[in-house]
This record gives sequence, structure tokens and C-alpha cells, in this order.
Amino acid sequence: MSEKKIKNSLVEGPITPEKIAKSIAHHQVKTNIGAHDIFLGQVRADEIEGKQVVGIDYSAYAEMANKVFDEIREEAFSKFDLTCGHIYHSTGIVKTGELCLFVFTSSKHRQMTFDATRFITEAIKERVPVFGKELFEDGKHVWKVNK
Repeated sequence: MSEKKIKNSLVEGPITPEKIAKSIAHHQVKTNIGAHDIFLGQVRADEIEGKQVVGIDYSAYAEMANKVFDEIREEAFSKFDLTCGHIYHSTGIVKTGELCLFVFTSSKHRQMTFDATRFITEAIKERVPVFGKELFEDGKHVWKVNK
């Protein structure tokens, strides 16, 4: 019995619009799909203690994070009638305005995609060991858990 291969959900650097477009385009041949839903997480230019955030440096224990991403994906497939489900999260430096999270679900019907995307996004925030270090314009940084 072979062991299931766990997909790598981690992307070095920001998630590009080209990656998103390519992922969407690959689904055009899947004619049993009637709906897609997407969540995109973007790095905000927050002000913390008077300092401007210019980016986040994301890090993760890749093997552990990918295992949890896989568990969340499997849970979503068991709870919702999905055709496809994809998760990508950045590691490394992502500047303000750039994308750091891409959740993409597909199903025969739209309500399933809406519900699954929300479920996956919330589960990622609660359970995946990805950490962010906010980078400030003054060159200093602060560690924070992926929230």
C-alpha cells in the first residue's frame, strides 16, 4: 500500500496574478464545474506603534504546514460537494499590496464553493503553522503568528 503524497501548498514570495490566472484557466476543460470561488489574502500597510508595515516575512515548518493544509483540504472535500480545492500560502518576503494566500474551490453549485472557501480560509488561520514577521519602514521587525 503506497502512502498518499502530500501536495506542497507553500509558494516562495508573493502569489502572482499570473499564478491565479493559470490556475483558473486550467479548470476550463472541467465541464462538470458550475462555480468557482476564490479568497485572496493581501498584505496590508498597517501602522503599528507609529511605524508603517512595508511587508511580512513568512516562515513555516514546511512538512508540518503542508500536512495541515492537506488535512484541511480533505476535510473540505468531506464536508462539501467539491470538484477541486487548491490552497497556496506564501513563504519569504511579501510586500504590502502583494498576495500571500490563495484559496480556490470549484463545485457544481456556487453555494458549496462559498461555504468551502470560507471553511478552508478560517481553518488555515486557526491551524496552519505559518508565521509572519512584520517588516517596518525603519528596518525593524516584529514576530507574529499567522493571523
